[in-house]
Amino acid sequence: MTKNLLLDAAILLGLAILGVIGYKLAPLLSPKADIALALSSCDLNQRSCAAALPDGGQLEFSIEPRPVPSLKPLQLRATVTGSEVRRVEVDFAGSEMKMGYNRPQLASEPGEKQRFSGQASLPVCITGSMQWDVTVLVDTGKALVAAPFRLQTSN
Repeated sequence: MTKNLLLDAAILLGLAILGVIGYKLAPLLSPKADIALALSSCDLNQRSCAAALPDGGQLEFSIEPRPVPSLKPLQLRATVTGSEVRRVEVDFAGSEMKMGYNRPQLASEPGEKQRFSGQASLPVCITGSMQWDVTVLVDTGKALVAAPFRLQTSN
């Protein structure tokens, strides 16, 4: 009986630890921002898209090649004018289906402290087409600004 009680206690402790770990890691899966801009109607499959930042600056973001394919390397570019920027990340999340954590950090281009670039790829969806929530996270040092876009890919 003591053995069973110890086993039950160990299982409960393990579940509690898993719950705490899940709670602590949950913010990584959905971007938390100080300021969330309105969803842009711009189509990243057609052109680069722009968003006005709250401090008067401007964000221009693009993904190439176009239309955006699945399972191929993508070139991400962000240019910020009129704002000081510390870091830019791009969060890709499936709109209807969870596709895992996919948030590359863009690197500042040499000699260009307001231009950022990086690479990413999108997983293929078994249903054929996939709608993505693409959130560009701009860290200005004063606030983390989230600029959301939508993107449709197909196999």
